Amino acid sequence: MNSKITKSLKFLAFLALGVLLFWLVYKDQDVDRLKSILKNDVNYWWVLLSLVLGLLSHVSRTIRWNLMIEPLGKTPRTLNTFLAVMVGYLMNLVFPRMGEISRCGVLARYENMSFTQLIGTVVVERIIDVIMLLLLTLTIIVVQFGEVIQFLDNNPEVKAQLSNIAFSPWAVLSIAGLIGLLVLFRKRLLQTKALSKVRVILNNFAEGLRSFKDMRNKWAFLAHSIFIWVMYYLMLYVIFFSFDFTSHLSAIAGLTTFVLGSYGMVAPVQGGIGAWHFMVMQVLMVYGIDKADGMVFALLAHTSMMGMMIILGLVALLILPFINRREATA
Repeated sequence: MNSKITKSLKFLAFLALGVLLFWLVYKDQDVDRLKSILKNDVNYWWVLLSLVLGLLSHVSRTIRWNLMIEPLGKTPRTLNTFLAVMVGYLMNLVFPRMGEISRCGVLARYENMSFTQLIGTVVVERIIDVIMLLLLTLTIIVVQFGEVIQFLDNNPEVKAQLSNIAFSPWAVLSIAGLIGLLVLFRKRLLQTKALSKVRVILNNFAEGLRSFKDMRNKWAFLAHSIFIWVMYYLMLYVIFFSFDFTSHLSAIAGLTTFVLGSYGMVAPVQGGIGAWHFMVMQVLMVYGIDKADGMVFALLAHTSMMGMMIILGLVALLILPFINRREATA
């Protein structure tokens, strides 16, 4: 019961934070103007193309995950893997960072696989995704250095947070203290029964991590990793052409908006709500887009992306039991 209460409180806290951020961004927005633009001044064919590109990224992520699972001696059905990925996206909109656990749980259940091994493969996925985001960040810093500096100058709180993270002595002291405690009490830790269970989990976890080393087609994995992020970028960039006020922006401006907006998704709120809108709006202002127009753009882009994830995630939850029951009785 306490666990359910805690989860409910966390959900409400994250949701409240997201709603607060969203309200702070849009509290001064002219609602009538917003409705008028969305009704009369948007070319929704570009939004449809954006959703198609997003779907391609999800399919590519599905194939990439299957490539990582193959060295574990399992060959999950592609449809089950895709549906598990979509359930993961949906769960991330309920509890931040819950999606990875959820999709591993779904695939472990319907494909009779080790949950901890699957978690290991997802860890590798996340590492690759972080590397891709960092490479894109480095690209825009080099290519758009002036715009990045202007963004940080316009948002001193973001600049201060980045500085605190990079130079925080508490982070170093905490890591050093943890290592010290492990060294001092290592003999007692080695004798505990709990540690033996942890070892079993870590062995399965490590086996999942080794899936990358044993992968037969690493080039396909790399190609899918690049393709996924290209689709993510294009998914946002093509929406620039939905509005007259953003259609003139360059591909580099789109990349800068995409990368800095991605950091808004890291915020501990469902689907980056509020935080993503704020980041995108601020970047667009650097490129001369009016604040009100930037808010309209961010609202449409985010709503379309989240809407697709919610619909596909709910469909996945509904059809997973049906598909697997039918195949089990076939």
